[in-house]
Amino acid sequence: MFSLDSISVAFGGFTLLDAVSFHISPGDKIGLVGKNGAGKSTLMKIICGLQKPTSGQVDKPSGATIGYLPQIMEHHRGRTVLEETMTAFDELLAVEREMDEVSRQLADRTDYESDDYNSLIEHLNELSDRLSVSHDEPLEVQAIRTLEGLGFRRNELDRKTETFSQGWNMRIELAKILLGRPDLLLLDEPTNHLDIESIEWLEDYLKNSRSAILLVSHDRKFLDNVTSRTIEIMLGRIYDYKVPYTQYLELRQERMAQQLAAYRNQQRMIEKTEDFIERFRYKPTKSNQVQSRVKALERLERIEVDEEDNSTLHVRFPKAPRCGDVAFKAIGLSAAYPGKTVFTDADIEIKRGEKVALVGRNGEGKTTLMRIIMRELAPAAGSAQIGHNVHIGYYAQNQEDILDGKETVFGTLDRIAVGDVRTRLRDILAAFLFKGEDIDKRVSVLSGGERARLGMAKLMLQDYNLLALDEPTNHMDIRSKDVLKQALLAYDGALVVVSHDRDFLDGLVDKVYEFRDGRVREHLGGVSDFLRRRRLESLRDLDRPAEPAASSGPAARAGSAAGSGPAARAGSAAGSASSGSRSGSAAGSCPGPRAGGAAGPKASFAEMKSRSKEEKKKRERVERLEAEIEKLEGEMKAIEAVLSNPGEGDDIMELTRSYLELKYKLDVKTEEWGALI
Repeated sequence: MFSLDSISVAFGGFTLLDAVSFHISPGDKIGLVGKNGAGKSTLMKIICGLQKPTSGQVDKPSGATIGYLPQIMEHHRGRTVLEETMTAFDELLAVEREMDEVSRQLADRTDYESDDYNSLIEHLNELSDRLSVSHDEPLEVQAIRTLEGLGFRRNELDRKTETFSQGWNMRIELAKILLGRPDLLLLDEPTNHLDIESIEWLEDYLKNSRSAILLVSHDRKFLDNVTSRTIEIMLGRIYDYKVPYTQYLELRQERMAQQLAAYRNQQRMIEKTEDFIERFRYKPTKSNQVQSRVKALERLERIEVDEEDNSTLHVRFPKAPRCGDVAFKAIGLSAAYPGKTVFTDADIEIKRGEKVALVGRNGEGKTTLMRIIMRELAPAAGSAQIGHNVHIGYYAQNQEDILDGKETVFGTLDRIAVGDVRTRLRDILAAFLFKGEDIDKRVSVLSGGERARLGMAKLMLQDYNLLALDEPTNHMDIRSKDVLKQALLAYDGALVVVSHDRDFLDGLVDKVYEFRDGRVREHLGGVSDFLRRRRLESLRDLDRPAEPAASSGPAARAGSAAGSGPAARAGSAAGSASSGSRSGSAAGSCPGPRAGGAAGPKASFAEMKSRSKEEKKKRERVERLEAEIEKLEGEMKAIEAVLSNPGEGDDIMELTRSYLELKYKLDVKTEEWGALI
């Protein structure tokens, strides 16, 4: 049994946890709930020993193990997915090696009756017992099954961990923790980066796990399916309910109503008693009754109503400046990374003031389109144009990477604020629930929800007319989601948002772009209309695996990589020029200057000589461009060769960045070449 005894945590004059006590018994499945910043993550860190309380202590059984999945973590690099996951068995593999060594010693000895020999046999038996618990099947089989349950495909297990996003690396860490089979699992929002199949697999795993579980999640269905007990943190205190989340909400409402009714009845009784005492205090015939009632009031145990945390966001985005009719437009857009085409031939248009949702399975290209809109990634083909006078505010999923952990909350905004907005920073932070000493906290100590709020506060420092929000509600509690939704409804600029949260999107957006099977499809109307046409219950159902596309084989990938020479690229380069149209004559479609056509019969010798010089300069420029293009292609092919078979010392992320930079240069050169020929 794990026991928390009078745990208190205070920062300066603020008390986060106030004498919190509860027990975690073997097999308990507990949901830990409360508002963002209430202390849920802090309590988990205290239990696993990463943070010390101001007072109180945590008692745990001798030899008990704890597996902790935080919201934010460091990811390991340099190993494949399977190799990194197998590190969960390091201790067991060490036991195996020790068993081999003990067995070797026994084989070499002949003193069968000695105490040392018997001690070795006993030690071998102990090691064997430790292994028998985990050796119901081979360790690698356990690792592969767990990784596949969390969404990895078999052919991805040999890829380096650094080639995966933060969300996929979180799945690797989760797999390692589950494979360790700890006595207590502490999971802080484990579903944030999981698709529906992985969530359902994790639900089944946790329900059948022998480990005790303390779980933080804003997913009501997940809590109901996994937990049988709910502990609420509210204003530093805890309230323990022996029921799942939905039943806890009902019991909590009943408890608050009963407590309030009892409090009001007692206050009426106290008021009548005090009125009697005041009226007959100086009347001798009533002195005994007065004294009796005075003593009764002194002995009375006063009912207190639990203070409820009603603080909430008060967000209003600045008025959007006027811009052109179209905020963003893509024609024939394709996106790709080395060795992988994400989507192709997409036509996307976001008009001024329009609110658009991007939906689809993880990995289909939603975040990739966001990066193209932000010009962090160049299109593989087609055009992507920002409208006239459009200023974009971007909220990325990985706020922990974007925000400086060493900076304070106030300093994060103060560093980028300019002009009159500097005088309103405290008001902006207060609107996002950063008040008093909160503004002096380091970003590194903030919870995931607090970082999400701080990232959103940064968007209010400038007057944007296009907001690009990538999973903005991932770490937000239900109340904060509702307030943010109302603020976005009142926002008069354009909005493009990536989210799996149907309740958040419903009524907010008026157009949906679905990313599926390498294509992008436009659906007019809201999310409910889209789901009804697709006959889906929720956006999570989009994450259910579809039939593999016929174009995913090696031949198709080879075809997508074909046409690497300048001539092959000329057409697409011309098509990606900023003409805004895919029809009509392209800049690079002309076969070259017509002989004699440019200089008519009345042209003078000087004019012809001048044109001859221009043609010579053009030919020389074309030749230089072709040489530069050939060099760039050679460098890209060299990187592709490394990426296809990376070595231990190869930095995949750095190579990928170099590849994309070369590709951008190549596109610019090819576009100029196509315009000249």
